[in-house]
Amino acid sequence: MRNIFLTLTLTLILILTFLISPLATAHPSHDEPITHSFLITGSLTQIIGEDGKVEWKYPHPSRDGYVLGNGKIILTLNNSSKYKGGSIVLVTRHIKKPDTTKLIFQGAQSELNSAQPLQNGNLLVTESGAKPRLLEISMSGKIKLQFPLKCQLGNHHLQTRMARKLKDGTYLVPHLLDFAVKQYNKKGEVIKVYDTTQPGDKNHKIRSWPFTAIKMPNGNIHVNCTNGNLIQQFNPAGKVVWKMTNKDLDRPLFADPCGAQLLPNGNLIITSYGQGNKSLPRLLEITPDKKIVWTHTRPGPGMHTIQILTTNGKKLKGKPNK
Repeated sequence: MRNIFLTLTLTLILILTFLISPLATAHPSHDEPITHSFLITGSLTQIIGEDGKVEWKYPHPSRDGYVLGNGKIILTLNNSSKYKGGSIVLVTRHIKKPDTTKLIFQGAQSELNSAQPLQNGNLLVTESGAKPRLLEISMSGKIKLQFPLKCQLGNHHLQTRMARKLKDGTYLVPHLLDFAVKQYNKKGEVIKVYDTTQPGDKNHKIRSWPFTAIKMPNGNIHVNCTNGNLIQQFNPAGKVVWKMTNKDLDRPLFADPCGAQLLPNGNLIITSYGQGNKSLPRLLEITPDKKIVWTHTRPGPGMHTIQILTTNGKKLKGKPNK
């Protein structure tokens, strides 16, 4: 009996030792500095390595982007003389020859925004213009689903940004000048509205324009509000249950927070698109208790959205929640 007790005790000690060991987690230990490699879209379209150096760049501004499991990259390109109305492209990177770009979808109005790869093999796209719409398109560019978006028509540029399809088949669509993230069903009906208007701000002097909407594992919705320089989270009832602004920081690090990504460890990566101070970071990693544990600082144009690819040399698993 004594031998059995000792064996069980030793087994328990070994299990506990493993659980508290840094090897038992995919995240860096407290003593290990955090490093990330990532894709950024915006005025510059680039992949930055964990050493902070540019590993890859694409010669056109972009609005959204995803690195796929096979290494190819889906990009939503800005409206330009070459890509009038914006375009969705698939970029294949090559080592010893130039990258190849395959046009998937050409915009027909003012601009395209999202390009989210979906479980069914389609891409989720939003188009701004006189007739704003949400589309699901195949990788060959065929429209599989579409419906009109219910938003203001006066300012095409501020109609939509990073729309995302959820696991239940509904869609979260940020509408900037409507000060709302609207949840649509597949029929195009609005089934939920998350109002980003700040308390007491009846005239919308605080430009709390929603840019990114992410569904959290607990069911809450995280929203980045660009010109309002704030990020906040709504519970399923539509009530704000968490908010962070520059008042929570010792210096103004939020400057037009556009893109966001929820990491497996529960932290959030936030882009600060309008950060004009060259000494302040353009990317922040924030814990749920509002601590900043990683930053990326560099001069140059702003960063629209981001996709973290690796952390401390380890590739992030699963589809990015961004």
